[in-house]
Amino acid sequence: MRIKAFENSLVWGKAYNLALLIYKITQDFPKEERYGLTSQIRRCAISIPSNIAEGLLRNSCKELSRFFAISRGSCGELITQMSIAKDIGYTEEDVLNAVESKIIEIIKILTKSIQTLSTKT
Repeated sequence: MRIKAFENSLVWGKAYNLALLIYKITQDFPKEERYGLTSQIRRCAISIPSNIAEGLLRNSCKELSRFFAISRGSCGELITQMSIAKDIGYTEEDVLNAVESKIIEIIKILTKSIQTLSTKT
């Protein structure tokens, strides 16, 4: 695999675009949250495509599966954090629903990939 070939991965692309969307959404969060919830949400969103990329550049199915599992866990974190943001009034229900839909799509791809990889290890 050539370096940066992960950019051709469907799940990496979806996760990358989600991270960009999260940055746009959190731009409107209160300034006092810059080092709190905003930072936490952004770090979590960035970790999803980052771990996918790292896994894709590893040398084994077992390692790839592990990094996909980490990304899947970060998806759960992100849903939780965005739900908190909605409940404290930083974002709207429709924004949360759109983000959740994208995250669930990523989770489904990661889960199927992990299941497929488990038969190869």
